Amino acid sequence: MTAAPIVRFTDVHLDMASDAGMVNILRGITLDVAPGEIAAVVGPSGAGKSSLMMVAGGLERATAGRVEVVGHDLGALDEDARARLRRDHIGIVFQGFHLIPTMTALENVALPLEFGGRRDAFETAESALARVGLAARIGHYPAQLSGGEQQRVAVARAMVGRPRLLLADEPTGNLDGATGKQVMDLLFELARADAATLILITHDMTLAQRCDRIVRIADGLVVEDRRLAPGVAIAAQ
Repeated sequence: MTAAPIVRFTDVHLDMASDAGMVNILRGITLDVAPGEIAAVVGPSGAGKSSLMMVAGGLERATAGRVEVVGHDLGALDEDARARLRRDHIGIVFQGFHLIPTMTALENVALPLEFGGRRDAFETAESALARVGLAARIGHYPAQLSGGEQQRVAVARAMVGRPRLLLADEPTGNLDGATGKQVMDLLFELARADAATLILITHDMTLAQRCDRIVRIADGLVVEDRRLAPGVAIAAQ
């Protein structure tokens, strides 16, 4: 029996107001992403890639269509329920690190667990930072860390709750090539180790080739959906 998709979009539309009037950003996306799958979403700027991720993460509400994430119909959930779903099942890594500057690396990673009432928040956060190679930097503030280290903290924060779905929007966009590769190596390694589903928004086709599948979006529509042959993603590393 085939497992239910972690993410299912059915004819999803997203309209947003702009100075020029209403803009149709997503114009009928239908897409399933399976448990444990690593999917790259590629396409030109303005195609709707980041908007797709925001809808999948419950950060934007679809204008029309059905969005199911980890078995939940997002259209039926209020904002509080969406926040709980993100807390319990979804990790998000953005291009900007979005760390709280007045908190240490440990405190930044522990924060979502504290919101969830976890008594072991700091112990679990310390383990998460060790997983990303920052065991010696847990007491440092973001300003005391390099860009690569800050993004590792962001990855640790996204992964600390062992989410079933990981969303990453151009996670290496603010990093140099070598540092970006190290961060992506880590992201792929952790996602596969935790059997998490990863949706990666990227303009880097070399990076996309490391995924199990490439979904190309243009003008708010899926124009190509290509699964890579087994072994291709490994070979592309």
